[in-house]
Amino acid sequence: MGTKSKLSVTVDREVLDAVDRACRRFHVAKSRVAEEALRLWLKTRTEKLMAEGYEAMAAEDKEFAEIAFQAQRETV
Repeated sequence: MGTKSKLSVTVDREVLDAVDRACRRFHVAKSRVAEEALRLWLKTRTEKLMAEGYEAMAAEDKEFAEIAFQAQRETV
């Protein structure tokens, strides 16, 4: 994927303890878990923004369609 960089984060002790246990159980490095979590966060944020954009566009498209339909009725 490219070069790696260090990241320092502060989390609740309970979260860290749970992650430590899970990493030992599944034989996964904490850095791998953190990277996957960050990727998931970015993905869900992007999807949320896209959904909001599509909803806004749908309202505008519906409004435009109603105006166009009304104009068409008036010309027929």
